[in-house]
Amino acid sequence: MAGVTAFSAAASARPADPFTLGVASGDPTPDGVVLWTRLALRPLAEDGMGGMPGRPIDVEWQVADDERFTRIVQQGSTPARPDEGHTVHLELTGLEPGREYFYRFRALNHLSPTGRTRTAPPPSALQVPLTMAFASCAQYEHGYFTAYRRLAEDEPDLVLHLGDYTYEYESGIHVAPTGNVRHVDGPTTTTLADYRRRQAQYKTDPDLQAAHAAAPWVAVWDDHEIANNWAGLQPDTPQADFAKRRVAAFQAYYENMPIRRSPRLYRRIRWGSLATFHMLDTRQYRTDQACGDGLQLCPERLVPERTMLGDDQEAWLFKGFRESSARWDVLGQQVFFSQYDYIPGDVDKFLLDAWDGYVADRDRVVARFADVRNPIVLTGDVHAAWGAEVKQRWDDPSSKTLATELVTTSITAGGDGSEEYAETPLWLKENPHVKYFNNRRGYTLTRFTPEELRTDFRGLDYVTRPGSPVHTKASFAVEDRVPGLHRL
Repeated sequence: MAGVTAFSAAASARPADPFTLGVASGDPTPDGVVLWTRLALRPLAEDGMGGMPGRPIDVEWQVADDERFTRIVQQGSTPARPDEGHTVHLELTGLEPGREYFYRFRALNHLSPTGRTRTAPPPSALQVPLTMAFASCAQYEHGYFTAYRRLAEDEPDLVLHLGDYTYEYESGIHVAPTGNVRHVDGPTTTTLADYRRRQAQYKTDPDLQAAHAAAPWVAVWDDHEIANNWAGLQPDTPQADFAKRRVAAFQAYYENMPIRRSPRLYRRIRWGSLATFHMLDTRQYRTDQACGDGLQLCPERLVPERTMLGDDQEAWLFKGFRESSARWDVLGQQVFFSQYDYIPGDVDKFLLDAWDGYVADRDRVVARFADVRNPIVLTGDVHAAWGAEVKQRWDDPSSKTLATELVTTSITAGGDGSEEYAETPLWLKENPHVKYFNNRRGYTLTRFTPEELRTDFRGLDYVTRPGSPVHTKASFAVEDRVPGLHRL
């Protein structure tokens, strides 16, 4: 492209590197992908501007077929503007489908790290396997992000992040059972400067940078990117100007994630005809939590008008189901979907922030699973790994299994964790549709083929110090047209 000089890999003598936050890509299509970076000379600057000047900075970029950039396929230049936190969001088109690419940036006489990305296969492609990792709940204070490093080492084709990418608390407020091992800078996030600064601190982590650079991401928020257990315009606890706070958090999230510019977060990512990912927003459109939230028996949760998705998102989802020709239809969403009774015995108590607080909406979604060939629900939020079968009737373990839910554990939230709790056998007996539980930190690795979905629940020994090895705690398969978990 005219006007773009050749990149040089030689180290610059300039001492201030603007690429302190790494690079990322996301939301792949058959002919393109989003490329991201953010310039920050001083990532933790109190004004949230990363120590950058109050003017646009030209950023050059390159995309190549090879990691040494001997075969450049596209290149150009774009401004990183202060009103968007000096971020770059390139929504590239014109690439070839089903291809691996490498990308990098240059600004202020510095060269960025190299990122690896991939375009989606052609729309008709079925016989192209997909390795996909998904993760959630990375509380910076609770541990080291080794799970992100191990995820990158697994070299997935695609990464789904299901929320709680950052946490909003000031240091020392949200404490792990065995204490916090790191600290965050700044107050509880309420302003645009606060959210930008918190996002920047997370992205200085080299393990997180490695995960972003390894593969394209598809990300959705949960609650902590904004505030704990928010629902629509309702905060968890009364606070002035929550609507203004939410706008600031939304802007910082867009600025700092490799997502496309859009008026809404929910969207579809198609991987040929093998899999369609219906990425949901279960926060912005929901009814406020029933009975004041929490874990309790609450008749209000059964009210038919209660909604998790809102009318427009629900209609969009059901239309996507009706029109789908994918072998696997996957919900990428945030909170526990299956019914789960936390109290063994005759007394029932349910988590009202999860789908158990929105029973009628869940029933509507479950009924529409009949429109697709292989429905799969992916979940984050609950800081443990679970495998569950979605039943036609929750009160009858022998009733038909309609779908499968896979729940990833947290990256760090909750500290080192354990293999299980003392109460785990009683919980599983009370909820026989739940087939697996593990309380270690980690992520989930999946492999899609036309014949089956294989799941490996990956767990770390510890996160309270860096460098833990990762182990496959359990593996399951879901066969084509046979919903339910089969342990391998």
